[in-house]
Amino acid sequence: MEAEKQDVTVKNTTRKKGFLKYLGPALITSALVVGPGSLTLASKIGAIYGYQLIWILIVTVIFMMIYTEISMRIGLASNLTFIQLINQKWGKFGGILIGVGAFLVTTSFQAGNSIGVGVAFSVITGLNTQLLIVLLTILGIILLFSKNFYNLLENVMIGLIALMLLSFIITTVLVKPSVASIASGFIPTIPEGSLGLIIALTATSFSIVGAAYQSYLVKEKGWSIKDVNEGAKESYFGIFLLGLITLLVMIVGAAVLKPAGIMVDSVNEMGLTLEPLFGSWATIVFMFGLFGAAFSSLIGNATIGGAMLSDGVGFGNSLKDIRVKLMIIAVMLFGSIIALIFGGAPVNVIVFAQAITIVVVPFIAIALLVVANDKEIMGELKNTTTKNVIAIIGLIVLILLAFNNVKNIFFS
Repeated sequence: MEAEKQDVTVKNTTRKKGFLKYLGPALITSALVVGPGSLTLASKIGAIYGYQLIWILIVTVIFMMIYTEISMRIGLASNLTFIQLINQKWGKFGGILIGVGAFLVTTSFQAGNSIGVGVAFSVITGLNTQLLIVLLTILGIILLFSKNFYNLLENVMIGLIALMLLSFIITTVLVKPSVASIASGFIPTIPEGSLGLIIALTATSFSIVGAAYQSYLVKEKGWSIKDVNEGAKESYFGIFLLGLITLLVMIVGAAVLKPAGIMVDSVNEMGLTLEPLFGSWATIVFMFGLFGAAFSSLIGNATIGGAMLSDGVGFGNSLKDIRVKLMIIAVMLFGSIIALIFGGAPVNVIVFAQAITIVVVPFIAIALLVVANDKEIMGELKNTTTKNVIAIIGLIVLILLAFNNVKNIFFS
């Protein structure tokens, strides 16, 4: 009997170690998607509509899970990268469009990551925000030249995800939200005047560019077809954490800001509103979470943009390649310079990013679906009918968002 118990214990331990071994790619994707912008939006939604839009977050996270898992299988199914496969199917223009589009989109929003990391660490340390933007950007560049950047990136992102979770869980417990009110948010409803924020929440939580880069991350991790089942679990778990972190910030906004009638323009403002209610230590705890979100996006966002541009123009895709590193540095430097000069991304830069997104995001989603349904490329890893149905619904949502952006940019 004792021997049987020991055998079961060994099996359970092996299973746990097996799952932990697979943690990484989707957690990196999750960490880079959860940035200051998405957290600001979550806090604002909570401040205005309370818990009513939780269901939108759940739906968009499901779409993100499916596309991240699809991208993971594409990375395992072929020795070629996603962009190289598109080059084969549609010619080099398709790959260049994806690479350049990913670079421009990530670069345009990098200033917000630079500001977020500077502000959060400034509140924690009392140091000058602009000095911290410079120092932390330099730190990001130094990390890029570590001996094995992927392993370091993975460990840093896992650590930052843990920091975010711990910080925001403590904050959520502190504000004592109503469990019944949270549960009511799972019932679909569209409050009057909420459409703009619904669109923004969908766009930030459902990042096709981030999902597409999953196919690159699994190659950097060294996975093969035999890892597909554990890889799928890791994909779902990583994106689940993305949703959970965003949900916690939304709940804090609903519990603290809405009753007080406080509107926020940045997530650091929400952290500062906690101080008069719960003391300065509450603000510090929240700011550690914001720092985790900002620094993970500062590095991860730049990695996506630089690596996909490099692959798109034929310079290579490995994070060990110096040309890829230089592209990543370009994104980091652009973000920090814009942050230092303008204090944020200028309106024309944001509009430009939206215009690029209109074309690139639906195109990348279509490209992922086309590759994932190609029997010759995917073999047994080809999309199932269920995943196709959910992914197509997600694609329709992205196309509707694109039409909305066209209307707002060119006809408003």
